[in-house]
Amino acid sequence: MTASFEESPPTSSVIFVCVHNAGRSQMAAGLLRAAARGRISVKSAGTAPGERVNPMAVQALRDVGIEIGDASPSRLTAEDVAAADLCITMGCGDRCPLVPGTEYRDWPVDDPSGQAIDVVRRIRDDISARVQALVAELAPDIAG
Repeated sequence: MTASFEESPPTSSVIFVCVHNAGRSQMAAGLLRAAARGRISVKSAGTAPGERVNPMAVQALRDVGIEIGDASPSRLTAEDVAAADLCITMGCGDRCPLVPGTEYRDWPVDDPSGQAIDVVRRIRDDISARVQALVAELAPDIAG
């Protein structure tokens, strides 16, 4: 007899928000998707979305085996925030809609826009450490 493994449904949902949804929030979403293994629903959006994801952010995540090159910046809506248990802002200030029932946290992360790849890799590593702590908090059974 073979044991079957069924993926557990998401236990919580997180939305990452930055201004252009082209760097920080895209990297955070990619890192959390990879770390959470389906246990946390993940979305990202921006208050003023850019035209495309920052190529340096794409490269920095490819360096660690995560692909976000097919992602597109999207506009943040109040519905996006309402659907999330946790809204993590990254430099969007007070432009993020406040929705009752949603928890908010701000991650003061440097903006990778216009930065060289070595700087973007340091930003990726900062976000990655924050994401690992978040996984340990929200889904401790898969952290590590």
